[in-house]
Parts: sequence; C-alpha cells; structure tokens
Amino acid sequence: MTKLRVLAASLLMAGCLSTAYAQALRPEVAKPLQQAGDMLKAGKAKEALAKVRDADNVANKNPNEQLMVDRMRGAAAQRAGDNATAARSFEAAMASGKLSQAEQAQMAESIAFAYSQLKDNAKAGQWAQKAVSLGGNSPQLKQLQAYLQGQSGDYNAIAKDAAAAVSAAEQGGRKPDEGDLLRLADAYQHTNNAAGQSAVLEKLLAYYPKKEYWAAALGRLPRKPGFSNDRYSLDLLRLRLATGNLSKADDYMEMAQLALQAGFPSEGKMVVEKGIAAGVLGTGPEAARHKRLEDLAIKQEAEGKAGLDKDVAEAKDGNAMVLVGTQLVSFGQTDKGIALIEQGIAKDQLKRPDDAKLRLGLALLHSGKNKAKATQTLRSVQGNDGAADIARLWALLGTGA
Repeated sequence: MTKLRVLAASLLMAGCLSTAYAQALRPEVAKPLQQAGDMLKAGKAKEALAKVRDADNVANKNPNEQLMVDRMRGAAAQRAGDNATAARSFEAAMASGKLSQAEQAQMAESIAFAYSQLKDNAKAGQWAQKAVSLGGNSPQLKQLQAYLQGQSGDYNAIAKDAAAAVSAAEQGGRKPDEGDLLRLADAYQHTNNAAGQSAVLEKLLAYYPKKEYWAAALGRLPRKPGFSNDRYSLDLLRLRLATGNLSKADDYMEMAQLALQAGFPSEGKMVVEKGIAAGVLGTGPEAARHKRLEDLAIKQEAEGKAGLDKDVAEAKDGNAMVLVGTQLVSFGQTDKGIALIEQGIAKDQLKRPDDAKLRLGLALLHSGKNKAKATQTLRSVQGNDGAADIARLWALLGTGA
C-alpha cells in the first residue's frame, strides 16, 4: 500500500492520474512506473522513458494500466522534448474514455502544445479549441491560441476573437487582459483599421498606462487626418513631457521656445529648468544657448507678470478672456485664470469654442481642486482638428481611467 501511495504521488507530479487508478496496477507495471516518476522528479526524462517502456512491455495490461502507461509516457516524452511521442501518448489517454472533463481539458492543452512544438499548427489549433470547449482557460492556453492565430494570418478572425475577449472583460467589470488588447491593436493594424487601433491604444493607456504606450499614441496623433500640427505642437510636447517621453535637448528647447511664443514664459522657464535637472540642457557645446533661452524666459516672465493686470482689464471679448485666463493659469494665478476663461466661454461667439473648453479643462486639471469637473470638461471637447484628441488624452492621464 505504501508503494502504491508513492507511485500515485509520482504519477500526480508527472501530470498523471489519481490514487484510485494507481491502486489498480499490478506490481510488474507499478514498479517501473514508480521508478519513471522518481526519475522525472530528478529531471531525468530520457531515463524515465526507458522505464515506461519496461512497464509497457508487460503482457495483458488492463485498461487502467494502459492509461497510466500512456500518461506517464506522455509526461516523460514532453519533458524530454519528444513531442511526437508525447502527442501520441496523450491522444491515446484521451481515447480511453476514462478521464474526467477537467483531466481532458488539461490533456487537450498538453496535446495542443506538443503539436505547436512540432509546427503542426492545424492540429495544435484543433486541440487548443478542444481544450477551451472542455473548460480550459489557462493563461498559457490563451497565449498559445493567440500565437496560432497570428501564425494563421487571419487577422479578421484575430480581431473578432480579441475584441470579444476585451468586451467580455469590460462588461464583467474586469480589466481586459493586456495581451488581448495588444492582439486586437495588432490585428487592426494589419487590417488597416486606424480608428480601431487608436481606440484600443486609448484602452491600453487607460488600463496599462505605460510610457511606451503613451509614446505610441503621441507618435500617431500628428499623422491623424485633420490634426492641426501648427496649433497643437505645444500641446503634444506638454503631453510628452508629462508622460516621460521628452528626452532630447532639441525637444526641450522647442517646447520652451513655443511656450514663450504663445505667451507662457513661466512654462518656458519651467521646461528649461526641467531639462537642466534632467542633465539634457545646460551641458555640452550648446550650454550657452540653453542659458540664453533660460535668461529670456526669466525676463519675459517678469515683464508678463508686471503687465497682467493691464491684460486682464483689456480682455473684453470672449477670445481675449480665454487667452488671458490661460496665461493667468500659467503664471500661477489658477483660480483667477479659470474664472476668466469661464467668463470668456459664457460670452459665446468664440472663434474656437472647443479649444476654449480644452483650455478650461486643462486649467481645472492643473488646479487639482475639482478633478471630476476637469474630466467632464475635457471629455466634452469635440471636433476633428486635434482639440478633442488632446483633451481625451489629458483626461486619461489626469484620472488614470
């Protein structure tokens, strides 16, 4: 009885059957299988296969004995890298009719992996689907299915399957699997579905806000049809800075210069200071140029602050109020700036009302006092010129959702 329990433990560790099956074995079958299990635990897969052959050579094996032999041979072969033998052995075990549904699901998954190693993707896919139909849902099985679909080149099928997985997770209140989102984005790229790819990329930003996903999203945006690079170059650089994707000296210099040109010297000075702190500016042959830009930003900041009251007093129409209000925010007078932007929007007759809402949303986000209102404002921005895209990305960055 003790030997049978040892054998059962060995078989279970090797991925084989239950104690009940092990207890049905005759000693001449049980002993070599026990030895095979011990060898597998010791990492000696080829030696284990030899012991399985000893058990298989026993005459007149009953169905339970044959099943145990097939399963042990499959486990040993798989660990030895003999995937053809593993597949045949596991298929024989599946055909026995003695496995529970859970055991069949696990066995079908093992067969699928064996065939994938043999480069027989058709059979691997069939067995993977069989595993799923039996209730298999391990992460490894999902990865295998994704790989097989990718190898098939049927990106419409991949998109359909991945979209269903993402939708099911979201409807169930769960975060979609990152791999499913990446599969979906890749499938959309291969099927030239730019809108779908952008939407999935935003989901990646919402659920998995990694630096590289932000880099991809911000890199695609300037190429989007209708996007106004002239008006939103500074906004793109702001997002790159906020997501850790501003790294070159030229990028810092460009952002600082654009901020000065737009009337935001405090922002320009901040950008130069960040570049110096990062070790990107203030060193090398261009250090003197960097210092001149910093000095200019400091000078313009002082002049701008001195003339703020006059600018506010002269801002009579809505467009001027939005501009001066945005400048107030950049100078640190956030509450006063928000109030002036809201007054400008209330006047209506704006040249670019969605751009005004973008500035209000960013000001509210900058204040940190009412994130919900900031998000609501940003998500209300519409249009196809880039304002809505910029606003949506800031809403994602500001809320993490």
